[in-house]
Formats: sequence, C-alpha cells, structure tokens
Amino acid sequence: MENIVLTIHLLLALGLIGVVLLQRSEGGGLGMGGGGGGGAMSGRSVATALSKVTWVLAIGFIITSLSLTIIAANNAAGDSVLNLGAGEIAAPFESAPQIDPNTILIPDLGNAVTPSTDAPATPEATNNAPATPPASN
Repeated sequence: MENIVLTIHLLLALGLIGVVLLQRSEGGGLGMGGGGGGGAMSGRSVATALSKVTWVLAIGFIITSLSLTIIAANNAAGDSVLNLGAGEIAAPFESAPQIDPNTILIPDLGNAVTPSTDAPATPEATNNAPATPPASN
C-alpha cells in the first residue's frame, strides 16, 4: 500500500512542478504588483485551467503526504531506543560469531608484489626541503 501511495505522490510532485513551470508569470516578486487585466474592477485575475489543475495537484500532494505520514507512523515500532535496556542493545553484539585469532584472513600473495629497490626507504630521504627555514632580513 505504501509503495502505491508513494508512486502517486511522486507523480503528483512531478505534475505539480510541470504545471507551475507552464504558468505565465503575473509580474512582481512574491505576488507583489498589479493583478493583470483579469477582472473588470478587481485586482484578482480570472482562474485559468492551469491554476485549477495546480490546485487539484497541490491538494492531492498534501493528501498523499498526510497518508504517507500515517502509514509510516503505523509501521513504526512501538518501543523507543531510549526505553531499551542495556542488555537488549548489547545482545546482538554478543551473538556475533567468534573468529579464531590463529586464522589467517589475508591470503599469501607470494612474490606477486615485490618492493622496488629504486625507491627510497624512508620519507626523510625524499624530503628536498632544507632542514632549517631561511633567515629573514
């Protein structure tokens, strides 16, 4: 059920983005400015089909958001992490398989990797900087 509602939610979100981007700008930032020539003497413009579709998609988006919240709340565990005792938290770690310390976990590669003799052995040998900083005048 949750996957179906989530799919519908995503489709509504994409549709809402598309419809909002298709709408004509009414001028002015954040709703400021004149209302256009939609009404005879009012500042409110006539509702277009795109604005009605925007409202329908927005209402559907809000409904699916609330539905997903309710579904997630019903699927949540009843116990809080704060209410668990120390023994209940440590129990999964105690049941982990024990590894014998004598077991070799890294395979022997033999002579597959050989260090080169041309490279310097210590990092100090690669440092070309002077040992002391130059004196400033």
